[in-house]
Amino acid sequence: MVFEQIYSVEFLKEHPWYGLLLGAGYSVFGVALAMFLFPNDPALVAVAITSILLLPSLYKFTSLEESSEKNAVFHPLRVWQDNKTLLKLYLTIFFGSFFVFAFFALVLPSLSVNFLFKQQLEVLFGVGHAFSPSLFMSLLVNNFKVLMLCFLISLVAGNGSIFLIIWNASVWGTIFGVIAKTAAASIAGSPIILFGIILLSVLPHVFLEILSYLLSVISGTVISEALIKEKFGSQEQNTVLISNLLIFVAAVVVLVVAAGIETIVLNNFTTYATIARLAFS
Repeated sequence: MVFEQIYSVEFLKEHPWYGLLLGAGYSVFGVALAMFLFPNDPALVAVAITSILLLPSLYKFTSLEESSEKNAVFHPLRVWQDNKTLLKLYLTIFFGSFFVFAFFALVLPSLSVNFLFKQQLEVLFGVGHAFSPSLFMSLLVNNFKVLMLCFLISLVAGNGSIFLIIWNASVWGTIFGVIAKTAAASIAGSPIILFGIILLSVLPHVFLEILSYLLSVISGTVISEALIKEKFGSQEQNTVLISNLLIFVAAVVVLVVAAGIETIVLNNFTTYATIARLAFS
C-alpha cells in the first residue's frame, strides 16, 4: 500500500504519532471505496476496508514487539517500556480514524450521514438510558464485554481485532458529530464549537476507555504471536505471556476508572447533557 511505502515499520516505531495520518488516510480511502463499491450499505464495509489496509503494518509492528520482549529478562517495570510505542501507534490510528468519521458527520448533509453511517447511528439510540441510577455498573458490564471481545479476537486472530477499534472510532466520531450538528441546527449555533464542547466533556473517559481496549488488544495480539512462534513452555514464551497478562490486568483497571469518570460526566456535566437533549428533541 502507498502509506506502507511512506511509513515503514521502523519509521513508525521511531515516530508513532504518524499513526494519525495512517488512520486518517486509510479511513478516508475506506469510506470513499465503500461508497463506490457498495453504495447501498457502505458503513460496515468502510470500517472493514480501513481495517484490512491497516493489517500489514500492524502485523509487522507486533512481530517486532514480540521479538524484543522474548529476548528481555522479565521485570514488571519493563512491561510499559516494551509496549508503549505500540500503544501510541494504536492510539494515534484510532484518533486519526475518529476525526475522519467526525468530519464526515459534521460536513455532510444530514440525509447523507444517516444513509452512509446507518449502522453507527443506530448505536445513538442506545444513549437514552445513560442517566439511569445503575449507570456505573451498566457501563462497566457493557464495556467489559467489549474489552473481552477485543482480547479474545486478538488472541485468535492477532491484529484482526483492529476491526473493533476502527468500529469504535467510527461510532464515536459519527455520533458526536451528528449530536453537535443536530443540536447546532436547533439553536442556529456552530456545530464545530458544539463538537469541541462535546469533545472536552467526553475526552477523558473516551481516552481511558479506548486505552483499556487497546491494552487488551496488545496483550492478546502479542500472546498470539508468542504462542505461534515460540516453543511451548519455553522461557521466551513464558516471559511474553507473563508480561502481557499484566497488560491485560492493567486494561481492566483502566476500564473501571473510565466507567467511573463516564458516570460522573453523564450525571454532572449539564452542558453535555443539554447538547444531547437538543439533538434528541
